[in-house]
Amino acid sequence: MFPLYSTLRSRRFPIVNWMLIILNALVFYYELKLGKAGLNRFIHDWGLVPFQLTSNPAETWVTVFTSMFLHGGWFHILSNMWILAIFGNNVEAQMGSGRYFLFYLLSGIAAASLQTYLSAANDMPMIGASGAIAGVLGAYLILFPQARIASLVPILFIFTIIEIPAVIFLGFWFISQLFSGWLALQGADINSVAWWAHIGGFVFGMFAVGFFARRHY
Repeated sequence: MFPLYSTLRSRRFPIVNWMLIILNALVFYYELKLGKAGLNRFIHDWGLVPFQLTSNPAETWVTVFTSMFLHGGWFHILSNMWILAIFGNNVEAQMGSGRYFLFYLLSGIAAASLQTYLSAANDMPMIGASGAIAGVLGAYLILFPQARIASLVPILFIFTIIEIPAVIFLGFWFISQLFSGWLALQGADINSVAWWAHIGGFVFGMFAVGFFARRHY
């Protein structure tokens, strides 16, 4: 299932959500200007390396934040920003811009914390906004479970657009992350994706949304 848009329209312009998308795009543009050696060094310096964070948190804590704005390629950033654009606007409208920005950062921290805890010996940099965005998805599930997500779905080798309730779409997504995370814990190398960062961000978003949403839902 590939999400195309949410049928739930926001009455407020999502200024922080677009600010986050633009900031990620600017950082990625900077990455494109670096050569291969420079990019590898940049990712290693500003990505979150679990082993370094656990062994020397005083000097590496900032990477918990900087890693949220780094991406490893076109598909990585486009997929993340597409999801953020679809789901973030309504969550921001429900929370308010300031609360949403804080919620986004805390979701990223929760995501990084769980992934670091479960892979403390890993010396590979962890990058990407997907952990923070997973928090937005968790909040969306609680706030708008009956919203419908227009998705591109293959049926008998033919792609069809179907409106899927958010509770089903996001529930399926979360179960797939749990399954992949479980496989990763068993030693499977599944494209080196930080699955538990997705899980940590999502669960945080589900439970923390009540403290950040400013309106009754």
